[in-house]
Amino acid sequence: MVFKRRLKPVATVDLIPMIDVIFQLVVFFMVSSTFLVTPGISLELPDSTSAEPVVLTSIIITAISDNEIYLNEDPVSISILGDLLGKLPLNEETVQNVIIEGDRGVSYNTMVEILDVLRLKGFTGISLRMRDSVN
Repeated sequence: MVFKRRLKPVATVDLIPMIDVIFQLVVFFMVSSTFLVTPGISLELPDSTSAEPVVLTSIIITAISDNEIYLNEDPVSISILGDLLGKLPLNEETVQNVIIEGDRGVSYNTMVEILDVLRLKGFTGISLRMRDSVN
């Protein structure tokens, strides 16, 4: 007696469950990812047509006016800026990358004083952040 199979084997792959799993993974990673939030100090940065992107570091000096200077998020004065920079734990990356943000109204003298303090403390790579006027 020979038995005949009534059902034929299905040789196709059902992609719908796999697409559902991939979609759920994408949604999970979108919802669970964190975003870097920078301090909210309002600045009017000068325009530049030759601005280049800079790697963000942990040392950002913001000059809003001649009397209002911030080291990262903390308000400082020029006289204690050098002492605070000397107390920071430094590695190769932070020594080479310091970002200075200056408002349009900050005097040239204040910017030179900040640069002098950085050079005296041994910082070699200093970047000036500005607004890109090309975009």
